[in-house]
Amino acid sequence: MSGRVAGKRVLITGAARGMGRSHAVRLAEEGADVILVDICASLPEVEYPLATPEELDETARLVTELGGKAVTAVVDVRDAAALAAAVDDGVAQLGGLDAAVANAGVLTAGTWDTTTAEQWRTVVDVNLIGTWNTCAAALPHLVERGGSLVNISSAAGIKGTPLHTPYTASKHGVVGMSRALANELAAHHVRVNTVHPTGVETGMRPDSLHSLLIEQRPDLAPLFGNALPIVMAETVDISNAVLFLVSDESRYVTGLEFKVDAGVTIR
Repeated sequence: MSGRVAGKRVLITGAARGMGRSHAVRLAEEGADVILVDICASLPEVEYPLATPEELDETARLVTELGGKAVTAVVDVRDAAALAAAVDDGVAQLGGLDAAVANAGVLTAGTWDTTTAEQWRTVVDVNLIGTWNTCAAALPHLVERGGSLVNISSAAGIKGTPLHTPYTASKHGVVGMSRALANELAAHHVRVNTVHPTGVETGMRPDSLHSLLIEQRPDLAPLFGNALPIVMAETVDISNAVLFLVSDESRYVTGLEFKVDAGVTIR
């Protein structure tokens, strides 16, 4: 085998499409085998459709086409027991685990006075608790031999991005959790880092956010502007950061907030 992550076994959540699929493909291009997890169902509090079982199968097909092995599981990351069981099964099939990418996430939009308790619960449970569940499912397989946890946060995990407050709060929470784990797990040679994308065209895009910025709060639109002259990054730009953090090239990198944000957080 050859490649920057040749022989590594990597868990990826939210793997059916978007950034999750891109991470899987990019890692497979560099020699990794993958455990692919996705809920493959939509949620009532999220206004855009989530992925399908067919999309998860397509991600697996793309990985195997590149010569990698892919194990799939339809699991909700909010269900810690089901996620741990799926990871254990995937690890048994692949023969081990070297890294996990907690990529699954959802986004709702609304002003402070229209955001509901149900939206708060869904976003925090998926984005923050789901990330914790992913780490907790992976860690029993990593602490004895070391490895890498890559938790996908957001530019909103660094900047106080408005009109999706539960999302911003959850992504800040991912940073705090990851910093704490980086300290706790360093003695086990487990590295923990976060990745912070700017906007990426993935399907995670509630139309109501655009309407809010155009019709109700155009004064807030500049907060979403990148410093570099692009509207959005591409999924592969984020996947290249994930690849580095999974690879041994980053063997002494832990507790890092890795921004791939086109400068949006410095505006």
